[in-house]
Amino acid sequence: MYQLENYVFGSWIKADDTGQPLFNAVTGEAIASASTKGLRFYDIAQYARTKGNPALRKMSFHERGRMLKAMAIHLREHLPKFYDISYQTGATKADSWVDIEGGIGNLFANASLRRRFPDTPFCIDGEAHNLSKGNTFMGTHILTPKEGVAIHINAFNFPVWGMLEKIAVNLLAGMPCIVKPATVTSYLTNAVVQEMIASKILPEGALQLICGSAGDLLDHVTSQDVVTFTGSASTGLLLKSNPNILRENTSFTMEADSLNCIVLAPDVEPGSENWNVFIKEIRKEMTLKAGQRCTGVRRILVPDSKLEAVAEDLKKSLAQTVIGNPLNEKVRMGSLAGEQQRKEVLAQVQKLLAASQLIYGSLDSVSVVDADSTKGAFLSPLLLLNERPFETEAVHEVEAFGPVSTLMPYKTLEEAIVLSKKGKGSLVTTIVTGNPSHAAQYTIEAATHHGRVLVLNDECAKESTGHGSPLPLLVHGGPGRAGGGEEMGGLRGVKHYMQRTAIQGSPAMIRAITQVHQPHAPGIDPGKHPFKKYFEELQIGDQIITDKRVITSEDITRFADLSGDHFYAHLTDTDFKGTMFEQQVAHGYFIMSIAAGLFVDSYEKNPVLLNYGIDELRFTKPVYPGASIYIRFTCKEKLPSDKKEATDLSKGIVKWYVEMMDTTDDPIVGVATILTMVQKKGE
Repeated sequence: MYQLENYVFGSWIKADDTGQPLFNAVTGEAIASASTKGLRFYDIAQYARTKGNPALRKMSFHERGRMLKAMAIHLREHLPKFYDISYQTGATKADSWVDIEGGIGNLFANASLRRRFPDTPFCIDGEAHNLSKGNTFMGTHILTPKEGVAIHINAFNFPVWGMLEKIAVNLLAGMPCIVKPATVTSYLTNAVVQEMIASKILPEGALQLICGSAGDLLDHVTSQDVVTFTGSASTGLLLKSNPNILRENTSFTMEADSLNCIVLAPDVEPGSENWNVFIKEIRKEMTLKAGQRCTGVRRILVPDSKLEAVAEDLKKSLAQTVIGNPLNEKVRMGSLAGEQQRKEVLAQVQKLLAASQLIYGSLDSVSVVDADSTKGAFLSPLLLLNERPFETEAVHEVEAFGPVSTLMPYKTLEEAIVLSKKGKGSLVTTIVTGNPSHAAQYTIEAATHHGRVLVLNDECAKESTGHGSPLPLLVHGGPGRAGGGEEMGGLRGVKHYMQRTAIQGSPAMIRAITQVHQPHAPGIDPGKHPFKKYFEELQIGDQIITDKRVITSEDITRFADLSGDHFYAHLTDTDFKGTMFEQQVAHGYFIMSIAAGLFVDSYEKNPVLLNYGIDELRFTKPVYPGASIYIRFTCKEKLPSDKKEATDLSKGIVKWYVEMMDTTDDPIVGVATILTMVQKKGE
């Protein structure tokens, strides 16, 4: 047995005592101990704020994203080590894959999000707003990294994923973190963090780890900090009510108990493909991670006429589950995380049995392979039946955090929706249906009480990630009982660790602050055509105004013939009475094409490698024959590109603000943002 070290102040430090013993969940043997006695939590938090925070805040989103990608690649090189340790938590290979490689997948996913952000430490949030008639005063919002530390208090069931899904987001946002894993499985988290620190990829102070009690850490949080908690609702309420958290208005996100449900829609018949999808999904959710998932199915809602058939098929399916030592290839369900967890699950089951009956499994014994059921924390899958779900509350309030689910009937889909809401807020609900009307009704009416809705059927079952799988680009959290918080969620998750601030000023000042060109900001003389400048040479605001071109009726007709777009408004012989137009009007895409001909410098090779696309193209007023068109062409934003191969050219993406104009008093006829790929200097 060894003592886990804590990683604080840039060093691995042992606590002053051995602390809590940690056990192999399969054999019951003591393997490690964990403690934080003697650690100075105030100083640990200050170290993150003063050392890690400034280092991360100086990095741009793209630098932070590349850091996450490098870390993900590094951790993948140590998978065998992590799997060997994970088996000791009672996890099968499939369980460990979700935890370990799913967690690393979060690093990759958030690393890719960098492309949605500018190459700066901060970003604009939302639209800009013109606040004056003379176009000299405007406002927008920016997001800057908070100056505190993210404190993550995690659950025992996902010692790797639970850490990586959270830190990937706070690191991309530019905040350091302190990770406090659940002590019982902290030895696996510790092993992963050891490799993360050994890689030297993260700035000093960006990540600290405490294995054991969090002590008085929350007594020292500030208004710039963020606290996240995953665990029981009672513990979460206790932490959230910390007087210092309330006094400082510290951001607190909680993911708590969740009585998630799965619904068999009325249209699904026994023996059908969707029926089999339903049975398979429940079996997977009850047995994966031995049911120790915050997103696990706890309530199974089926039409009362099909209750008996579902019960029989579920019992047959569960009976095929081989339970035992995760190292045995035949085993499909391992043990719970520890003996204490097994006792807690059984205690909760007893509460459920006051109004329900056990129709599959045993509370006292379980047949296991390559293991001793009296030494390991093994438990049989337990399927309960509650025939009066509207008359009893325990089934909607008590969560047995293990391989336990309760079957219950409903008469109409409206009743199923009501039952789904009796859980008072969940992380996820699933409806299995092939009927679009059932899917729409259930989703819209039940959505208020669930953080995620999965519509599952044979169309998507093979590729679906399933009921229990939160995804990095979608929010993970739920209302009410589920904690009221959100994690992950792509850009939404990153913004949780940043301060939103409204900024006001002239367009020129807002451009200088945001490093993004704003409409009505004065242009900058580029000295030469901007297409002749390399990526590094371009300045935000570089602007040219092109020569003019007169649009003729012949031009419009030729473009109609060339494109095949003979919409009536582009034809000369149309009777325009009762239409929106006075006469033959130019195609918007023709004006955009003319714009390219006016602003493109095409007579010799230049650093512009190719046109990458068009965003936000709008045609704001009609262009008639005789109009004189010219373009105001401005460098709007610059984004770096990564090399896919070592031999690739160094390059970046440049966004250009294109204003298509005529010579009238209201000159703008169209606006667009075009993207070009521009070579970097020296290549």
